[in-house]
Amino acid sequence: MQAQNNTSLKQKWSRALAMFLPGIFLLGFNIGTGSVTAMAKAGADYGMSLLWTIVASCLCTFFMINLYGRYTLVTGETALQAFRRHIHPAVGIFFIVALTAGVCGSVMGVMGIVADICHEWSKSFVEGGVAPVYFAAFFVSLVYFIFWNGRTQFFERSLAVIVAIMSACFLINFFILMPPPADILNGLVPSIPKVSEGSSKGPLLIIASMVGTTVFSGLFIIRTTLVKEAGWSLKDYKNQRNDAAVSVALMFVISAAIMAAAAGTLHVEGATLAKASQMIELLQPLAGSFAVSIFALGLVAAGVSSQFPNVLMLPWLLCDYSGTPRDMTLPKYRILVLLISLLGLVVPIFAARPLSVMIVSQAFNAVILPLTVACIFYLTNQESLMGEHKNNWLANLGLAVILAFSVFTSVIGIQGVMQLI
Repeated sequence: MQAQNNTSLKQKWSRALAMFLPGIFLLGFNIGTGSVTAMAKAGADYGMSLLWTIVASCLCTFFMINLYGRYTLVTGETALQAFRRHIHPAVGIFFIVALTAGVCGSVMGVMGIVADICHEWSKSFVEGGVAPVYFAAFFVSLVYFIFWNGRTQFFERSLAVIVAIMSACFLINFFILMPPPADILNGLVPSIPKVSEGSSKGPLLIIASMVGTTVFSGLFIIRTTLVKEAGWSLKDYKNQRNDAAVSVALMFVISAAIMAAAAGTLHVEGATLAKASQMIELLQPLAGSFAVSIFALGLVAAGVSSQFPNVLMLPWLLCDYSGTPRDMTLPKYRILVLLISLLGLVVPIFAARPLSVMIVSQAFNAVILPLTVACIFYLTNQESLMGEHKNNWLANLGLAVILAFSVFTSVIGIQGVMQLI
């Protein structure tokens, strides 16, 4: 009887976890070292004054995840299939090219940051530290080993463990390093920090990168693939919405915790974040070795969790666009993923600094966002596709606001890059 109860409890837990695995996958995709870097730099340079950007970005993300997911529930089509069939094949190809370019930059930047962080952290145990290239090689091999299994459910369950570790680390750090509550509340009021003339700081680029890493076009497109693969239909709309809500709520909590950790320490001391490993160097005397170790572990978990979706992005997009089964055990996909994974060695081998690359890369994501919004606006207003489930005036109003917000962040992203140049 006890064995039956244990089996029944295990089955219930597995079913409950399965309901949220697509959302956990998106969370792992969203909170990578690019996101950590953007939030940490925002906190270090501007305290909690840009917290409103996280709130606005998370609200937009929830709305878009829900809308893209609803489209797939109604039509059974994924995003790229819909772009190709109902808008123009060139639109689908544009997203494949643009997202792949972003992913390749992200793979290089993410693994460079993870290797850099581990190198700096290892100095506590080994004189001079372990060379970054060894850490990069280890994590590249780990991600590719997990990929070799070729099953989405295995990826999702692996991510669930890594995301749990990441979330716990950043939340613990928040309570250790948090700034005054008044600063947190003031950060909810929208404002753009003023900087002195000639200052190297650029709030516009940081805002665009924060939006780009949270309201990420690839997130919405992959969401439709996950919804379809989960076998959900319209009767699962509530599950889909709840899954999206949990995912976005965790996005906000983790992103805000990272910003607060930097704001409560680096910003107070007037320290400027120029590279990711500085978080380890600068936090050590301010927060102690325990907080630094927790933060480093969270950063590594964030980097590894985001590499899974990064290396899978191109083969999944190709399968999605062509309507072919997503069998990742095929030799062509294994070779493709291996080549993308090896990009993770570029930064450590050539001793490049990935922080600026990551910031610009996240800002670029914000630039392609308006087209992502415009496409779903068009599709979800087609009665021939959506029937009685086409957008009502409230959904269209929300999309119009997000479109305006995305155009605004695209403009300031371009301005920010020009400032950097």
